[in-house]
Amino acid sequence: MAAGGIAAQASAEASVPWTAHPEVWFLVLGALAIGWYASRVLQPKAIAAGLPAITAGQKRWFAVGILGIWIASDWPVHDVAEDHLYSVHMVQHLALSLLIPAAFVLATPRWVFELLVRPGSSLSSAIRKLSKPVVAGLIFNALTMWLHWSRVVQWSADSGAVHFGFHLLVFASGLLMWMPIIGPVKEWRLSPLGQCIYLFAMSIVPTVPGGWLVFATGVVYRHYDTPARLWGVDVLTDQQAAGAIMKLGGGFLIWGIIVVIFGRWAAVEQAEDRQARLDRHKPTTDLTFEAVNDVFVTTSAPVEPPS
Repeated sequence: MAAGGIAAQASAEASVPWTAHPEVWFLVLGALAIGWYASRVLQPKAIAAGLPAITAGQKRWFAVGILGIWIASDWPVHDVAEDHLYSVHMVQHLALSLLIPAAFVLATPRWVFELLVRPGSSLSSAIRKLSKPVVAGLIFNALTMWLHWSRVVQWSADSGAVHFGFHLLVFASGLLMWMPIIGPVKEWRLSPLGQCIYLFAMSIVPTVPGGWLVFATGVVYRHYDTPARLWGVDVLTDQQAAGAIMKLGGGFLIWGIIVVIFGRWAAVEQAEDRQARLDRHKPTTDLTFEAVNDVFVTTSAPVEPPS
């Protein structure tokens, strides 16, 4: 009976009871309200001014972003990531830093962005500087390294407000990171080859803390070293899984995007080269009997010079 009671207690301690996260609900509802206002109120005025309508694809990406924020930040993912498994925390981090920001950037029409950030304003100038490839890359990677420092992880675990603030920082750095690739202002984007180089650089830095977690022989984050283990996953296995997710998950995603960008760029280059070769070998005029006869009929006989 005593053994059964201890086992039941351990199982209860390792469970994830439902917890309300009203800050997440307010955030999701606020984002939905902004999307509804842009679609129902602002879009008719934009169309009347000759601007393009919000596309079906942009609406789908907006829905993906909203759903992603809700799943990644609410129960049970948030609770498991914060108190039990660092590997789930890593999945949450990848979603908030890469996937969800990309969805919102793809969902934003240029006229909506320029309505929020007036061209020529100080805010527009600041965002332009922060989203330049070198600056955005440094911010994104420096934040990634800093947030995986053991003391910062413990600080985040000890304060819900700090944890929420870190999530906002991660999301904002992700928005800046994607601007040179898929930003709504095309003039701010890199060339396809520049995008490939930029993304390749983005895939290097996360391998450092990822490899550190995979090959560490001891526990790196004491917060996750609890006696009651969720789903029976021990702390070192959880730590190694987190490192693998960071090292390979984000890397495979970025490399997949690089392959797509390079493939599209190569296809466009090949099509332009084929068209250029065809244009070089195409005669300037079609030499037919009718064309020659028309020239002959419309051309007067040459006048002989006086002798």
